[in-house]
Amino acid sequence: MDNTKVVGLVIGALLVALSVIMLIPVLAEIVAKSGDWAAFVSGSVVTGFVGGALMLANQTEERDLSHRATFLVTSVGWLAVAAFSALPFAFSKVGLSYTDAFFEAMSGLTTTGSTVMIGLDRAPPGFLLWRSLTQWIGGVGIILTAVAILPFLRVGGMQLFRTESSDRTDKVLPRPGQIAVAIGEVYLLLTLLCALAYIVAGMNTFDALNHAMTTVSTGGYSTHDASFGYFDSGLMDWICVVFMISGALPLVLYVQTLRGTGETLWGDTQVRAVIVFITAVSIIMALWLAARGDYGFFDALRYASFSVVSIITTTGYASTDYTLWGPFAAMSFFILTFMGGCTGSTSGGIKMFRLQILSILFRSQVRQTLYPHVAQTLRYNDRTVSREIVFSVALFVFIYVAAVLATGLALAALGLDIVTALSAAATAIGNVGPGLGSTVGPSGNFATLPDAAKWILSVAMLLGRLELLTILVMFSKDYWER
Repeated sequence: MDNTKVVGLVIGALLVALSVIMLIPVLAEIVAKSGDWAAFVSGSVVTGFVGGALMLANQTEERDLSHRATFLVTSVGWLAVAAFSALPFAFSKVGLSYTDAFFEAMSGLTTTGSTVMIGLDRAPPGFLLWRSLTQWIGGVGIILTAVAILPFLRVGGMQLFRTESSDRTDKVLPRPGQIAVAIGEVYLLLTLLCALAYIVAGMNTFDALNHAMTTVSTGGYSTHDASFGYFDSGLMDWICVVFMISGALPLVLYVQTLRGTGETLWGDTQVRAVIVFITAVSIIMALWLAARGDYGFFDALRYASFSVVSIITTTGYASTDYTLWGPFAAMSFFILTFMGGCTGSTSGGIKMFRLQILSILFRSQVRQTLYPHVAQTLRYNDRTVSREIVFSVALFVFIYVAAVLATGLALAALGLDIVTALSAAATAIGNVGPGLGSTVGPSGNFATLPDAAKWILSVAMLLGRLELLTILVMFSKDYWER
């Protein structure tokens, strides 16, 4: 394998950076005088030592990564960061096993939001802050991966978005480094605005900061066992809805909109489709709840909108248990688990652009059947879509569904019932958070699952977060041959 030293150098640098970030919760522990600061100092020392050793052992003048090495550094980098992010959880007085700690860290970094934690209301503040930080740094890492790496790896049709960091003249910024800085600035701004809005609505500063990080990252970790339902505030629910949607939109478009260059947010086909779809489904679900007599219309609209947005954006917050709304609602939310937000955002799932490409392909095939002698040109967002991209999207969706079924089958083999197994698989691959049923549903917890199931779901979360093929390609014999 070429570029081995560069790969080691990059992963070492990631771990050194992570070791510094681990010290942030120490401040929360000192201020609160809770005494759990040693877990983060110990985790930081171990992580920094390993990262520094990797950097020293892989010194090289070379700085460019080959195509194959990029697959490796992306996959191994995320895995390494998750493995070491678990250390503070494992060292904490909360007493998680390493299996539970790794699951919590992987769920955080992939912004899935599934948790094995019970007793969050009594957990040390540093522990809660670290959970939120894993989602926040994972969220920005996901965006940068989607914008700067996946388009060049040609994964799942992502080459359609290669123009965001290529040499086109209509690009928003000329260099990947500048793109990263601009996206980071927008991400931070959205987080601060969200925290401020929560504080104005009555949330205390600590809760506001934590929930702002996990809202904008569409992660869904909360500082309370009751998730967002703990606050029982209509105003906070609607603020959360706005910022969950904000996190599920392409951050590059925010940069373009703010700078007045290129395409604006509403000018993007994917953005319009996500917002229209969310609005339509929320209204339908609200009408369903009102017709059932569960709530008056406006309360129904509040709870329906929050839950629909939470699942579509793959945030995973729960303000109420939507599985109690009947089979229609439960099935609807299971289907929504597959959706996802926009490409270039923090959300997971299949993502709207792929569903739109499949829709365009379907319409094209219908026209081709009706008018067999007329040439069909596929266009998306005012761009011509090549057959290569269409094939790549179709292959991704096929592998996505196959991965959910395979993961569900593996969980069922461990003794999980079919609803728990299939919904847990779908929520892990989609990086959503809650599944269905009493065990992994909105009111449930993953703590009772067997350790083997937690490891399977941890792998599934990483697979889904890195768009499946980024990892699966490394199991190909061709990948390792020169």
